[in-house]
Amino acid sequence: MLRIRALEILKVRWFENLTPALSLRRRGRKNMKKVAIIIAPNYKDYAKKYLDGCALSLRKQDWQGEMKIFITDNESSEESFNYLKSKLPEAEIIINKNNDGFAKGNNDAMKRAIAQEFDYIILFNMDTVVESDCVSELVKVAESGENIGAVQARLMLWPDKEKVNSLGNATHFLGFGYCEGYNTRITNYELRIKDIFYPSGAAVLFKREVLEKVGLFDEEFWMYNEDQDLGWRIWLAGWKSVLAPDAVVYHKYQFAKSIKQYYWMDRNRIIAIIKNYHFLTLLLILPPFVIMELGLILFSLKTGWFKEKIKVWKYFLTPAKWKYLYNARKQAQSLRKVKDRDIAKMITGKIWYQEIDDVKLRLINPVFEFYWFLVKLLIWW
Repeated sequence: MLRIRALEILKVRWFENLTPALSLRRRGRKNMKKVAIIIAPNYKDYAKKYLDGCALSLRKQDWQGEMKIFITDNESSEESFNYLKSKLPEAEIIINKNNDGFAKGNNDAMKRAIAQEFDYIILFNMDTVVESDCVSELVKVAESGENIGAVQARLMLWPDKEKVNSLGNATHFLGFGYCEGYNTRITNYELRIKDIFYPSGAAVLFKREVLEKVGLFDEEFWMYNEDQDLGWRIWLAGWKSVLAPDAVVYHKYQFAKSIKQYYWMDRNRIIAIIKNYHFLTLLLILPPFVIMELGLILFSLKTGWFKEKIKVWKYFLTPAKWKYLYNARKQAQSLRKVKDRDIAKMITGKIWYQEIDDVKLRLINPVFEFYWFLVKLLIWW
């Protein structure tokens, strides 16, 4: 019996020496973090347009630990579910009877991942193509600091891969969010790990314990600015968001397609500032806020979005929504470990949308920048 046991031990050692990489991978995998991949919700024909490229790139990831894909099927039908199952048989599919929006669709998948105790939760838009080492690079940056709560990949445009989609997202003090570096050449930048105000929901890693503390996307946002709001809450709670420059994702992004969603973008940026600013900061930004609203009314008349602008204000003048706004603000402020004085340093006074080359915007930007400079001098809370 002892001789047989000795022979078995020798066989194991011989096999491990013959295939050391495989042996190390098996031993190391036990200590590696679990990664959940959330593909942005499917809706109608989105999967048929975009899923093939995204799924293929995710299957090529060099991450050696446990990795599982989740995807929500909004307004699910037998046809759409079967299509997702045929394209991603390895994925866990969440079925939603209705189109519940980007925020809730992602939340439904994230809740599953959190319940299954995945350490890192990574969101990728369906219209992205992911470099093979992207997941590994995101995790590496996430593990480089305990105070890192979210990590955004370097988002590049598709098919012009040398142009930037986002090097992190910026926030104007009136709530406008935009991509840093958008549509410029990557050669213009020194690539490094850096703090960003909020990460794009198109390609971002969140630590599970951070989401358990600050919450998921606010489902009231439905679509747009939900990543801005979550990123703001992460900073309020004492964590930070950073860019991982070596984690590369290509995004089939179209600005014109996004700007058509005027109602959501305009309404949600106002919700974000109501929720996350100290009330004294809200008072200080009230004068430029009123001026901007008057300007946006004129802009909406010019561009044909006046009905959407009226719809935005109808939302805020509806008493039934006041309870939500009160409770959402109370919850966000309960997280506060960082003062507005410190967060304001990352907020900009300039609105920068490259495609909207409006003379009025160019004229008002220096005024807003100066006003925000003065506000930052006054803020002590």
